[in-house]
Amino acid sequence: MMRLSASGLACVRSGRPVFVGVGFTLAAGEALLVLGRNGAGKSSLLRMIAGLLRVAAGRIDLAGGDPELSLAEQAHYLGHQDPLKPALTVTDNLAFWARYLGGRAAPETLAAVGLAALHDLPAAFLSAGQRRRLSIARLIAVPRPIWLLDEPNATLDASAQARLAALMRDHLAGGGLILAATHGPIGLAGAQELRLGETP
Repeated sequence: MMRLSASGLACVRSGRPVFVGVGFTLAAGEALLVLGRNGAGKSSLLRMIAGLLRVAAGRIDLAGGDPELSLAEQAHYLGHQDPLKPALTVTDNLAFWARYLGGRAAPETLAAVGLAALHDLPAAFLSAGQRRRLSIARLIAVPRPIWLLDEPNATLDASAQARLAALMRDHLAGGGLILAATHGPIGLAGAQELRLGETP
């Protein structure tokens, strides 16, 4: 069984500590909500796990994963920015990521996020919520066991939030892991919580 754990993590920005002594353990099929005020380090924690930010202290361990791949190669990081090419169509953007990351851009992937009708529209004409949904489609097109989601509901309307919640529940049911930085509920009942920036 896959297990992701961290102990004694510290984050430092511009010489100042953001958080220290952070730890958690997450097993296959489990979700962790990372909570806290703005600036508490929620995004930084996810970026550390994704290999995008240096760990100042502590360690992150993955057990039960693919021994030939790094943790970053077994995780999807969905950040604040939606990495899309404006001149490419919705389908071509998804196909680019599928080729680059080693997945498959199937038509049903766009249907799962409610974008099938916009498959031939250039990404430049998408609304903020539609761009977010296209980024979410990447999670499905390229299967990876660990999802690192930074404010995944940002810009999504109620219908799209419900779609995302269903996708997350399916991912967990298949043995995946989810860490989500959020300011509120995202439809994952029973998820663990990690609060940053709070003093005992």
